Amino acid sequence: MSLKGVVILGQRVLVLNASYEPLQLISVRRAVILLLQEKAELIEAAKQQLRAAGFSLDVPIVIRLVRYIRIPHRLRLPCSRRGVFARDRETCQYCGIQPGRVNLTMDHVLPRSQGGHTVWENVVTACRECNHRKGGRTPEQANMTLLVKPRQPQYVAFALLGELERHDIWRKYAFG
Repeated sequence: MSLKGVVILGQRVLVLNASYEPLQLISVRRAVILLLQEKAELIEAAKQQLRAAGFSLDVPIVIRLVRYIRIPHRLRLPCSRRGVFARDRETCQYCGIQPGRVNLTMDHVLPRSQGGHTVWENVVTACRECNHRKGGRTPEQANMTLLVKPRQPQYVAFALLGELERHDIWRKYAFG
């Protein structure tokens, strides 16, 4: 069976560990190979099919590895604006609104002017209004409360969150 001329090959497939934890995004071609080698099982499929002489296979969207792959959970991910927005699900951590990425800012809980650093445990997503109201003060000094205490993401697949949130079928596996 040849997959070279298939238009669907530009799409990506979500790979889940045997525990249903998201691991990575791979090409349809690589996913089909894993399925044919029986190293993975099909979890979600598109309506389209890949066909060959006497053989057809649903186009995979989500596959799950048959054997569990141990991954390091203590991996230190770099703290970035994109990462903070993904961790906080683009929600202001002071008032809870979701005004869209354009109207969000990254706020230092302990302001840099007071010795705060840009680390996972000290930055949160804030809407412009809340960030302006808090100013160069701590939440306590500004009489504001954080919805959730900021912390470093605990699993490697966190790097996929932005991608998983964009695809309806993948979204349910984002925080599995």
